[in-house]
Amino acid sequence: MPIIPIKDAAGVAGMRASCRLARAILEELVLRLEPGKTTGDVDRWAGELIARAGARSAFLGYRKFPGQLCISVNEEVVHGIGGARRLGYGDVVKLDVGIILDNWVGDTATTVGLGAITPSRQRLLERTEASLKAGIAAARSGNRLGEICHAVESCVRAAGYSVVKEFVGHGVGRKLHEEPQIPNFGKANSGPVLRPGMTLAIEPMVNEGGEQIRILKDGWTAVTADRSDSAHFEHVVLITEGDPEILTQSSLACCSSSAPPRESAG
Repeated sequence: MPIIPIKDAAGVAGMRASCRLARAILEELVLRLEPGKTTGDVDRWAGELIARAGARSAFLGYRKFPGQLCISVNEEVVHGIGGARRLGYGDVVKLDVGIILDNWVGDTATTVGLGAITPSRQRLLERTEASLKAGIAAARSGNRLGEICHAVESCVRAAGYSVVKEFVGHGVGRKLHEEPQIPNFGKANSGPVLRPGMTLAIEPMVNEGGEQIRILKDGWTAVTADRSDSAHFEHVVLITEGDPEILTQSSLACCSSSAPPRESAG
């Protein structure tokens, strides 16, 4: 059974600060998105915002990852690298921000539609976010980890979508990836018991089509094998004696649904 780190009061305070900053940066990036900008523009903005806040990217250089954040578009599932790809009106854009502040990691992701998106894309975003909420609701002290995994999978399957199995959620704290691994599929009442002080990154990755993915030649970007759309949402949750505390709680409604284009400050 994996040893899952338990944060003390100081650790919880550190995690609250890093997660709050990660979400603030994510929300600012969402507001800057507009058709015609490149994924490289977004990566540059992320680097500027992170540096301005006195933090550093948790992704840049991690296992030689070359970006400040992960930006993945449409059929790209996760781990997209900022570059020359131009964002288009109606695209589905996934932003995953990880930062290190005072040696604590904040990690959060969202998927937004760039301008008006098709009803099928809107439904994919809504149902994927609903699966995240279902997983968070199961993240209670005394439950087993499998309750989170099962809740996410059940919600996804009920919507007729596929769960990505190659990538999973994870514990987070002093390191980007701590124990435990948190698959978006699994059996209820299985796995380790959740205890107060655990901080868990729950992150459903959901495909509109089949579950199969492949990795592009850059060695990082994961795409759906059938080129169907994919969505990704992530929150870091603190297990408490009562309700789970979402450390990366969004403060902007636009970060959980389609966001209209706005003139970029960049």
